[in-house]
Amino acid sequence: MINQLRIQNFKGWKDTGSIHLAPITLFFGANSSGKSSIGQFLMMLKQTVESSDRKVVFYPGGKNSAVQLGSYQEMVYHRNPKNKISFDYRWSLPEDLKCKDPLSGKTFSGNELYFSADVELKDSDENLPQVSKFKYCLFNKNRQSLAIKLLRKSDKHGYTAEAEQYSLVRKKMRAWAIKDIVRFYGFPDEVSAYYQNADFVRDLNLAHEKLFSSIFYLGPLRTKAERLYTWSGITPESVGFAGENTVSAILAAKNRKISLGYRKQAKPFEEIIALKLKEMNLIEEFGVNPISKQRQEYEVKVRTKGAVDWVGLPDVGFGISQVLPVLVQCFYAPAGSIILMEQPEIHLHPNAQSALADVMIDVINSRENGVDRNIQLIIETHSEHFLRRLQRRVAENSVSQKKVSAYFANISQTPAMLDPLQIDRFGNIKNWPENFFGDEMGDITEQAKAAMKKRLQELRESE
Repeated sequence: MINQLRIQNFKGWKDTGSIHLAPITLFFGANSSGKSSIGQFLMMLKQTVESSDRKVVFYPGGKNSAVQLGSYQEMVYHRNPKNKISFDYRWSLPEDLKCKDPLSGKTFSGNELYFSADVELKDSDENLPQVSKFKYCLFNKNRQSLAIKLLRKSDKHGYTAEAEQYSLVRKKMRAWAIKDIVRFYGFPDEVSAYYQNADFVRDLNLAHEKLFSSIFYLGPLRTKAERLYTWSGITPESVGFAGENTVSAILAAKNRKISLGYRKQAKPFEEIIALKLKEMNLIEEFGVNPISKQRQEYEVKVRTKGAVDWVGLPDVGFGISQVLPVLVQCFYAPAGSIILMEQPEIHLHPNAQSALADVMIDVINSRENGVDRNIQLIIETHSEHFLRRLQRRVAENSVSQKKVSAYFANISQTPAMLDPLQIDRFGNIKNWPENFFGDEMGDITEQAKAAMKKRLQELRESE
């Protein structure tokens, strides 16, 4: 789980400031306010980590990527090549990381990692970014155990390593410089070759890669419903960026059982999805059925409220096909996953948007095989109904105040600011932004004035 994030000089953000990320983290704001950029940045880093090119600093994405950000100059703040993209984040580790110094015999351990990096162009006439420095800090219960960083030398010929609370010892007859780094985050093999006791940096690289392998993304526009779905028996990694693997995921998870909280009964995966759709008042029954035993084709059938007949997914409201990938991804993702979603509420009735907030609470409370799934949800949304339901559940103690974090992209000032919404234990937002969801009171006032004016005019005409 990512606990803290900060991004500087990326797209519309001069500085996001320190963002506290909770199990449910919401980002609100007007269109083009920059709220999508936060998720895009994390997805770009994921794409880079998974890139086959170990020397690429940022992989902006290709035709089939989750995000496509273009060149460094297109993504840097104000498109100013002199600006340096800086970022840092801190995340919890699924298991304690232990680094043993083979020379002193001392062991350094921690349950959290912090990473920071600065990226800039190589020189003014090139569009090739380079890492000027990066740093790792290992924390054990909020106390720093050790830190190590790579710094670009002043003569720009390679890097040098520096450590805190840990004494790096050079190997004899090893005088060459550390020339390159791996992508934006990785210590090259030369570091272990240069020092007698630096093998632990490989564990830092691996921990970073595991973090980004746990991130999944679902975009705002999901694929439309089909009459038939083909499944060859494979287990997809996720539902896909547009939900294209949703039905395959349901079928692949047929033997999984999920419970919605401690001491709650575990139910088959498909039954959980059907239950959530019903609780949102979208359907009465749901099922994925094979066409025949000889074929690898399946159809999704639903029975809507008050109806007798079962119908295909394309024959019901568009909102059901749009929210189905959201529900499946939330319960399908493996334990410890971080799920980025844009507008999960799209095409849903306000009542269903409110109910979707309850589903998200179930997701972060869910368990599998008797163990907490520890899912983190990072959501960009425009839904007032979604937020209002979360506020209510905080007041009712259905979800802890500490498990919900919300931010508003404030573009009323320059540079834009990311304002944290202060939600108290009663569910109140202490610093409700002006015109957060439009000017409701202004509309009511102007409607009353217009109605009064119309009545007076009609009265005059009747005299």
